[in-house]
Amino acid sequence: MGSNAIKDWPEDERPREKLLKRGAAALSDAELLALVLRTGDAAAGKSAIDLGRELLERFDGNLRELAQAELNELQQIKGLGLAKASSIKAAFTLGSRFQARRLETLERFTSPAQVFDFFHHELRDNRKELFLILLLDGKNRITRKVQVSEGSLNQSIVHPREVFTPAVRESAAAVIFIHNHPSGDPAPSREDREITRRLKEAGEILGIRVLDHIIIGDGGYFSFVESGLL
Repeated sequence: MGSNAIKDWPEDERPREKLLKRGAAALSDAELLALVLRTGDAAAGKSAIDLGRELLERFDGNLRELAQAELNELQQIKGLGLAKASSIKAAFTLGSRFQARRLETLERFTSPAQVFDFFHHELRDNRKELFLILLLDGKNRITRKVQVSEGSLNQSIVHPREVFTPAVRESAAAVIFIHNHPSGDPAPSREDREITRRLKEAGEILGIRVLDHIIIGDGGYFSFVESGLL
């Protein structure tokens, strides 16, 4: 019986050798997952790539859903134990953190589209509404990102006091509000409009400019400034 182990494949077909010769971009999603998994399931005659393919099939090839999967969901694949499932979660989490850390080196946002491009990967898949505030200095350079709330937005959760406390504490000159709609539709609700109006008024009293409120959906965004509502 022939072996299904990757080490017995021709060198050009092995993920690690392929990466060395052609770069990571040349690898398929299953091959990249195989490198994270490192080994397959010898008892079932599965290679690491076989496991990678099964994972992709389990989530219909949707890497976003795979990234959001819990450990117990991943372990439903036969041959994928806690160690392998943890490796996958760690890999996706590192990618997400790398995206977030880019904020530290980005001097400023110059358009709502740029804010969307930066944050939609982080927010579009979240199953709860998150409300974030970006603190900016006098030259509109970002100094910090703060998560204000998690859950359905309402006036008791997103209260001017909680929203502006970090801005006052850090002497921010301006702020940008960002939140996501788990439904994927970025159109603002009546409550979104009311909250934005109240926050703008509070900012004027405190002398902190509200530059925009951007709602992020799946593949699109809504800017209160671009729509003339701020």
